[in-house]
Amino acid sequence: MAQSTADRPVAPPDGAAEGEPTGGPGPLGRRSGGAPAAASGGGAGRAGVLRRFRWAAATEPGGLRLTAAVLAVAAVLFGAVACWQMAQRAEAADGVVERSQPLSADAAKVHRALADAGTTASAGFLAGGDEPRELRRRYDRDVADASRLLTKAASNSESSPSARRQISKLNQQLPVYTGLVEAARANNRQGLPLGGAYLRHANDKLRTEMLPAARKLYTAETARLNADYAAARAWPWLAMGLGVAVVAALGWAQRREYRRTNRVVSPGLAGATAASLALLVWLSAGHAVARAQLDTSDVRGARSLQALNAAWIGALQARGDENMAMVARGAGEEYERSFRREVAGLVGKAPDWREGTAGRLNEALRLADDERGRKPVRAVRKALREWDERHAEARERDAGGSYDAALTMVIGEKGSTRESFERVDAGLAEASAHEQREFERAAEGGRGALAGLPLGAVVLAVLGAGAALWGIGRRLAEYR
Repeated sequence: MAQSTADRPVAPPDGAAEGEPTGGPGPLGRRSGGAPAAASGGGAGRAGVLRRFRWAAATEPGGLRLTAAVLAVAAVLFGAVACWQMAQRAEAADGVVERSQPLSADAAKVHRALADAGTTASAGFLAGGDEPRELRRRYDRDVADASRLLTKAASNSESSPSARRQISKLNQQLPVYTGLVEAARANNRQGLPLGGAYLRHANDKLRTEMLPAARKLYTAETARLNADYAAARAWPWLAMGLGVAVVAALGWAQRREYRRTNRVVSPGLAGATAASLALLVWLSAGHAVARAQLDTSDVRGARSLQALNAAWIGALQARGDENMAMVARGAGEEYERSFRREVAGLVGKAPDWREGTAGRLNEALRLADDERGRKPVRAVRKALREWDERHAEARERDAGGSYDAALTMVIGEKGSTRESFERVDAGLAEASAHEQREFERAAEGGRGALAGLPLGAVVLAVLGAGAALWGIGRRLAEYR
């Protein structure tokens, strides 16, 4: 395509550098075209070089070289920052899936295992000297699970100082607790009243020292999970801002070339723009998808699991209180008050058993995002209501002097509070397993949306920089 006369390259005279203006010497040792003469001295020499650079940049070839350098550096910088920021977010998303959520779940299991151990130990004690084997196996499994999970948590060097303190505390207290339970069993088998005192002491240690430590461990691990969520979901504003600036600069360069040469499209600059725009769109859309999936895994997975875990712990503690009230034989008012508090925590202060009221179960029901998650929680509410009614009947019989009848209502096979509690326990286990799967599905989707972005940013940035240099290089070739 024809060029304008003003833009057509002019061959320099013999001895003149490319793009150097011609003409004879002017005043003060300058050529008439304005090129500065070489100055003597270090400082003057540097100033002269700077002046020659400014002058050369004012020519068309010099301006093109400067434009090419700026565009290439900007494209590479955009890619480097995008790679850095998305690598950080991908690492945080990996942390959610691989480290912090599993550790938070393990801490919740420690809490539940300890609470269940207390409940099972008291149930076995009420059964008398001939403790049922399934209760003994369940208690042993709870203690083994708590010990194993504490060892696993202790081996995690990234645990916070608060978490490490609670792990150390629990590791020290667990053998003391199990020793007290064994002493209670030994005395109970011999029919000695001292067994009840040992069990109450063990229960007090569990409630006042071990369960609070387990709750603090769970809180510390959940805080780390929330920190990983925040890091993974943070918008990469710096990379996105650089991307917009690079695309705008490439648009300006193409407009400049069009105005000077009447070329509608420069293939090199168009390719660089396409590569940079592709990276910007991928960066924005990929992070938006990842953020949405991680939000879902948090609200509909992690938070739902936290609500279910709180409800599960409350149910276990209520069952332990009910058992210990029977162990106390008429002196269990404190345990009865604790039982009522736990039930109120599950369904609200004035339980009318309607959905939408306060309570941990209603919170879990609100956070469940499908019917498969809501169905077991509704079953738990129904079983809890039945449990509460049977508990009231057992308390009436105990208060009326029928201890054996009340004990049968608590630990019997059919029509007992034990049967209702087992339905509550099974329903919460089913709901938690479903929400864990929902979390894993959504979190994996979020992590997958970030996969490949750091490497892709580098590849597209290099392609964009190379295309910009090639496109302007073709233009520079016309001056040779």
